[in-house]
Amino acid sequence: MIDGAQIDTTLDFRADSRGRDSDRHSPTLQSYHRLLWSRPLPDGTMFELESVRRRGSFLLRYSGDRDDLYLSSDILANSSKRPCRQFYDLVPEDVRAHFHSVGLSIGGRLIFPAERVNGMQTVNQRRGTHPRIRDRFDLTLECIRRHYAGEDSPLSLVLTANEGFFQLFRDFDRYVDFFLLQDLVDDSSSVRFYLPFDGFTGATLPTSSTQYGEFMQRQVEFVEARNRRITRALAVASA
Repeated sequence: MIDGAQIDTTLDFRADSRGRDSDRHSPTLQSYHRLLWSRPLPDGTMFELESVRRRGSFLLRYSGDRDDLYLSSDILANSSKRPCRQFYDLVPEDVRAHFHSVGLSIGGRLIFPAERVNGMQTVNQRRGTHPRIRDRFDLTLECIRRHYAGEDSPLSLVLTANEGFFQLFRDFDRYVDFFLLQDLVDDSSSVRFYLPFDGFTGATLPTSSTQYGEFMQRQVEFVEARNRRITRALAVASA
């Protein structure tokens, strides 16, 4: 049973990663993921995660009925600082600092399969490099929704390659519930997009400073809401 006191939803994991990528090098972050997501799957099987070191990085291992599944952490809130530099520089410094502080908390992290399948990129890598996704988690979640619905998306190949992981959660609604992502979907299980969505055909990133400010704010609102949801879930589990 999880003790809620073990998890601080305000913690910035850069403190114990010695200047390196905290998703790969923070032992505290890995312990938080293990505590949060080692819970029953929809079929009742325990999703028991074990912290391991693999090729110099902290990973989580799930030993199911088949081969071991290795999982890595990834950040969900992305400022897109480099491609949107002209807008990022206009944001007040305190607003930027708040965005990064919130975004780097546990509410702004999720685990995905860490191993390449058939030589293709991992889910984390592909969602970061695909020009129709550009590391946006709302668009990633829409791809996952379409995957469960049997629909095509920019991430179809990599999600299908990792079908064994996604099938652990049976369907989109249960995937969302398992990882406490409810604040990024509405009552009809449609994704709440950070920017107007046109079916992966238009601009992926903000095209104005006003739109960029909304883009940052909506990500902060989602992560803060997810942190509150995590706190409530921990309180229930500890009761």
